Amino acid sequence: MKQLKYNKKKLRVCIIGAGYIGLPLAIAFSKKKINVTLYDINKKRIETLKNNFDYNYETKTSDLKKLDKINITHNLKDIKSSNIYIVTTPTPVKKNNVPDLSYIIKASQLVGKNLQKNDIVIYESTVYPGLTEQICLPILEKNSKLFCEKKDFAQKGFYLAYSPERINPGDKKHTLEKIAKIVSSNNPKISIFIKKLYKEIIDANVVIAKNIKTAEAAKIIENSQRDINIAFVNELSIIFNKLDIKTTEVLKIASTKWNFLNFKPGLVGGHCIGVDPYYLTHVCKEIKYKPNVILAGRKINDYIPTFIIKNFIKLLKKKKIIQKKVIIFGASFKENCTDIRNSKSIKIAEDLKAKNFDIDFFDPCIKKKNINKFKNVKNIKSNYYSAAIFNVSHKQFYKIDIIKLKKKLKKKSIIFDNQNIFPSFNSDFSL
Repeated sequence: MKQLKYNKKKLRVCIIGAGYIGLPLAIAFSKKKINVTLYDINKKRIETLKNNFDYNYETKTSDLKKLDKINITHNLKDIKSSNIYIVTTPTPVKKNNVPDLSYIIKASQLVGKNLQKNDIVIYESTVYPGLTEQICLPILEKNSKLFCEKKDFAQKGFYLAYSPERINPGDKKHTLEKIAKIVSSNNPKISIFIKKLYKEIIDANVVIAKNIKTAEAAKIIENSQRDINIAFVNELSIIFNKLDIKTTEVLKIASTKWNFLNFKPGLVGGHCIGVDPYYLTHVCKEIKYKPNVILAGRKINDYIPTFIIKNFIKLLKKKKIIQKKVIIFGASFKENCTDIRNSKSIKIAEDLKAKNFDIDFFDPCIKKKNINKFKNVKNIKSNYYSAAIFNVSHKQFYKIDIIKLKKKLKKKSIIFDNQNIFPSFNSDFSL
């Protein structure tokens, strides 16, 4: 790209990170006959993709067969000729809920060492407002020995952009091409350029944000807003359980009003909703503001696994059930997907195991025999488990005959339906 004019044939896109975001992006660009390289530091991930296998089970079989059209690599030499770099590395939090920037920092160093004049770097990772320009940009400049051109196509430096990912794992309806896309840059002309780039693969609207900071903020509040809304109904569930009122019945009646927001109680995990608010609260410390509502929502949602366990043990004691063999339905962080990152269902299993419970999982969406050292059984043994806990609402679970399941459990047993999959009279507890 000696002259930065949009020319589809001259685009050489390199995507850093072959996970839930990077792989769909690479496939989408490849379908539009754009030269694309998919890079990941994980050699196992690269080798499995080269064999047309996605162990995240998020990719269509038809798309897996087309992976040979993508340069899939863990060799840094293969990315040198790229002129557009899209960073899709994860941005998790550490145990103390402080942002873990190690992945995005390493990715920035890697890209910086390969940058040439007029190249464009686009970040898709979720970050707090200001991070792209405050943290990533200096790393790119240091490692490339180039500067970021903010005004024009000067052909002396590189260009910086941010376009937050909006992919929803397990969602077959709201796919990449159907979700509106936000694009931004600290160079207005680059914003227009990358809008054209993403319009190649996005059928929905592509919107230009005023600046990078605004785009970062828009992304971070998407999941923070959802976290707060779920926290509200989770707190209602805690209150209604103490009042012996069925939360589902309350929500059903309340939703008859046209403007009632339809949220339901449940476990909040995953890489986004349970993490992003901590990125927003982190930046609040820098501006010396305590975000009361956001932190309150996080506190409630983080408490729900403990609330479930307390009620579970309380009911076992009430029914005088001594046997501690438990089957948990669902290990992923949400329904109809295989992603177990920050799974609160696994958190519940680990906490129960620490209390000497014998835990197995039943998760038909996950093909692995073991999930974080727990067995993922294919068939439920009769007269073996004294309790069944439904933590995830996989579509397969709605087909379960709850009466037959009860007969498979021990005579003295309980069913915890934390996702309200079955009518309330068929379970001993529900949120």
